[in-house]
Amino acid sequence: MDLAIVIINYRTPHLVIDCLQSLQPQIDSSRHRVLLVDNNSGDDSVPILEQAIEDYHWKSWVNLIPSPVNGGFSAGNNMGMKAVTAKAYLLLNSDTIVRPGAIASLENALNKHPEAGLISPRLEWPDETPQISCFRYHSPLSQFIDGAATGLITKLLNAYNVPISVRDTPFEPQWTSFACVLIRQEVIKEIGFMDEGYFMYFDDIDYCRRARNAGWTVLHWPDARVVHLRGGSGSVKSEVAARKRPRPYLYASRSRYFAKFYGRFGLWVTNFCWLLGRSIAWIRELINNKQPHTCQYQEQDIWMNWKEPLKLPILPASNHEKTA
Repeated sequence: MDLAIVIINYRTPHLVIDCLQSLQPQIDSSRHRVLLVDNNSGDDSVPILEQAIEDYHWKSWVNLIPSPVNGGFSAGNNMGMKAVTAKAYLLLNSDTIVRPGAIASLENALNKHPEAGLISPRLEWPDETPQISCFRYHSPLSQFIDGAATGLITKLLNAYNVPISVRDTPFEPQWTSFACVLIRQEVIKEIGFMDEGYFMYFDDIDYCRRARNAGWTVLHWPDARVVHLRGGSGSVKSEVAARKRPRPYLYASRSRYFAKFYGRFGLWVTNFCWLLGRSIAWIRELINNKQPHTCQYQEQDIWMNWKEPLKLPILPASNHEKTA
């Protein structure tokens, strides 16, 4: 099999159906397969998806895999990737619409660039406005930038600022969003599957970092375009945007990432860098009578799991949390 496309569903069956409809004209059932993993939704997702597969005659290229547990983003994707052997795997969020020609374009990039272990398309809004989806590594200095939220500091330390502006030509970021990413089979053979110690978030940067450490490049390929309806498959981004307190696994994943790549002492240094930056922002907010730019309780939540940062992930407290 040339390409296996892995889609995770958690209580978003109608988004999944829209995504599959966008894929249908691009699928060659002799070379492509979709592995649709239901992350133990506990609602009527499975019968809805089964009926859609039947009604739209997708059985030749869609396999529905019900998971007995909701192990998170990494676990769900790993389950899909382990289900079949393919030359490459495309991880695709349920809240995406694949633009015409995107699959062929990504496969073309895979063939043209054997050095690229991971390839990402341009993510965009339905009106074709591009989204920032390529990044530099999160680091202690990037956390200082985030905490300070001050233009001058961001400009001075721009080499450490995480977001990379949208570009119209291919380039090699340090990591890319896993809302849609193509992974070469050889990468999985060399570094293994995704780290299931992350429930959600920081799992994509972790995998890109491991791949790049092994000598592979991450390639952004803007010729392929995918609509990403941000927030459709989870609530954390909307909570952060509204400055509400996000789910605890966001901070648990953050702690895991920094402890894994910078050591436990590096995690502490990172947190103090963020707090130093936050002090600068707090003074500006006090002088200008501005609202805080941080989420509720963020000062204390960044210490989530700091004693045992590499322990098993914190699962959602509510079955209503979406995971994809």
